[in-house]
Amino acid sequence: MLIKRAADIRSSEITDKKLYLNRREFLSATAATTAAVAAGVLGSEALVRAATPAPHGRKLENVKKTPFGADEKPNKWEEITTYNNFYEFGTDKSSPSENATKFRTKPWNLAIEGEVAKPASYNLEDFKPYALEERVYRMRCVEAWSMVIPWIGIPLKDVIARAQPTSKAKFVELTTLLDPSRMPYQRSGVLDWPYVEGLRLDEAMHPLTILAVGLYGEVLPNQNGAPIRLVVPWKYGFKGVKSIVKMRFVEKQPLNTWQRMQGSEYGFYANVNPEVDHPRWSQAREVRLPGLIKNHKTEMFNGYADQVASLYSGMDLRKNY
Repeated sequence: MLIKRAADIRSSEITDKKLYLNRREFLSATAATTAAVAAGVLGSEALVRAATPAPHGRKLENVKKTPFGADEKPNKWEEITTYNNFYEFGTDKSSPSENATKFRTKPWNLAIEGEVAKPASYNLEDFKPYALEERVYRMRCVEAWSMVIPWIGIPLKDVIARAQPTSKAKFVELTTLLDPSRMPYQRSGVLDWPYVEGLRLDEAMHPLTILAVGLYGEVLPNQNGAPIRLVVPWKYGFKGVKSIVKMRFVEKQPLNTWQRMQGSEYGFYANVNPEVDHPRWSQAREVRLPGLIKNHKTEMFNGYADQVASLYSGMDLRKNY
């Protein structure tokens, strides 16, 4: 018998207790409800009962509407802010909404370091000259569920252009805040803190890649990565490093947190690919929340293949998973 220690068990193997109880209630209610489950439909009320949605925050001004995701219906605020992966505040999906309510995001500094001509330390006010854009992106988690989120953000390429990377800069490494007094689960051994992620420079410069500072036209809620996080819609969600305090330009590929923890399961590229399964589950289909059943085929590059496939021309995407 294989016995796992708690620290060895990933959240993908654990059903959130409250969601599990909701599912039992949902499945046992009536025959009609059972039929709905078979069709892959779970009412959003059942999904969000497990946690309290984030309170609405300050409206962001001068947000430019864009055509991104014009044909997609966004998930509700209640869904987006109560079902999250943010291990700094807990490993259950409802934990961030419960444990991040008092997270302080002011003052906040973002350091730009490494192979750049103009290293700098920005505070949030320094981003005001950048044009804010609404980007409605479908976001896909490695655990095979997805949501449609109306982000408000800044094209990362604009920030990079200001930093002026040198010819040695091939990758961008991004790091989350390390402060156990503000992020209580950093006292645990669940991950090797702080959380680190990275992109190739051309991925970071791609027009789809943004630094998100809000959603639904408001400042970013704490549980969704406040005050600033990475959004790369063709990659699995764990690439979206949250609460960023450092952006370092480097010559060699950085070693990201999940690679370091379990490299056989979580690769550097993390491109959404229905043909490359996670070692413990298939990636061919997904649950589109607030549904319950994997009744949607996973799209290559999460549906953004036309825009990003050329970045990986000639690469073995099984090897470079």
